[in-house]
Amino acid sequence: AKTIQGNLRRSLEAIGVDIIQGKGSIKDDHTVEIGLPGRVDISGTVSANNIIIATGSTPAVPPGLTVDEKRVFTSDKALKLEELPEWIAIIGSGYIGMEFADVYTALGVQVTLVEALPNLMPGFDGEIQRLAKRVLVDNKKDMIDYHTNVFATRVTPTTFGGVEIELTDATTREIKDVIEVDAVMVATGRKPYTEGLGLEGMNVELLRGGFIPTNEKMQILDKDGNAHPSIYAIGDANGKYMLAHAASAQGISAIENIVGRDHVVNHRHIPAACFTHPEISFVGVTEEIARSEAEEHGYADKIGIAKVSYKGNSKALAMKEPDGMAKMIYRKDTGEILGMHIMGIHSADLIHEASNAMSTGQSLYELRMMVHAHPTVAEILDELFKHAELEHATKPETVEIPAYV
Repeated sequence: AKTIQGNLRRSLEAIGVDIIQGKGSIKDDHTVEIGLPGRVDISGTVSANNIIIATGSTPAVPPGLTVDEKRVFTSDKALKLEELPEWIAIIGSGYIGMEFADVYTALGVQVTLVEALPNLMPGFDGEIQRLAKRVLVDNKKDMIDYHTNVFATRVTPTTFGGVEIELTDATTREIKDVIEVDAVMVATGRKPYTEGLGLEGMNVELLRGGFIPTNEKMQILDKDGNAHPSIYAIGDANGKYMLAHAASAQGISAIENIVGRDHVVNHRHIPAACFTHPEISFVGVTEEIARSEAEEHGYADKIGIAKVSYKGNSKALAMKEPDGMAKMIYRKDTGEILGMHIMGIHSADLIHEASNAMSTGQSLYELRMMVHAHPTVAEILDELFKHAELEHATKPETVEIPAYV
């Protein structure tokens, strides 16, 4: 991390960016006050035509849990442990929880996952959830177990060097179990770092969770829904899509709007990846959401699903990585890709073929004619595109594709 920070700092300085250490707060539409508690030498103001808030986020810790960064820690500390515990409980089974569970089990650590919702990996496509559970959890029963539909209501370090966790049923709110492990990692998401920015003075009220309200151009909104035309908020601070590359896209979009070129980020076209082994990636909507939206808007009979297994791919078999599948949700009439979900080797790379096609408006009428080299893992997508059951032999002249932001 220090190496990356140093390289970024040098890159910014090389192009003439002034870097000022301090804590900033918004004084008005064009002024930022700078200070740092306990440092009288750091103070002053900076004026600019436009201001971009990009304060990021910190690990979120549920109420009642105390983090000591020794036996109970967040993902920030998880990469800097002085020694590995024999048994660790991970609270949360989203991206962060599953990635660290995969790392720790590979290093010989026993892992217990604690999830408040009924299924592991909430938010992922249901079919991918089930496959991931089989490959990443059930196939490692000697190394990993899990508890779902429970809250970790009490986490207490013991006098014998362990940590006791009280598990409460998420439905009945009754204590269900008490387990003791060597360490606990809290992986319950992240919260925006937006306190103390002075936004209340700009008539801006933070949203639930502390996110800054913005419009589609990333301009911050006041309580009345009016935009501050010269103040923007990007990345985790606005909560639209809490991923680093989404923040980068929003930053570029904000700059485009600042210089007078209207631009809007379509967040449904931004890919995401969970870096387990094998990887999980997706872009667009899940099958569940696609069917719900289709029912609401009157095209339920137009939803198509295509699936391809990694077990039929020559490159995956040669690499001894047969576990995985690619799933595509699409419209049979327009050929529009609504969502793609891939679990398997190199899936975090493959997903960009779908996200780029969605961003540029390419339909399956074009994609099914593309050529993929053999033998490559990318042939999975070639097969997937050709599996689509489209209503027309060629692309219709009029294709209505709804825009989502």
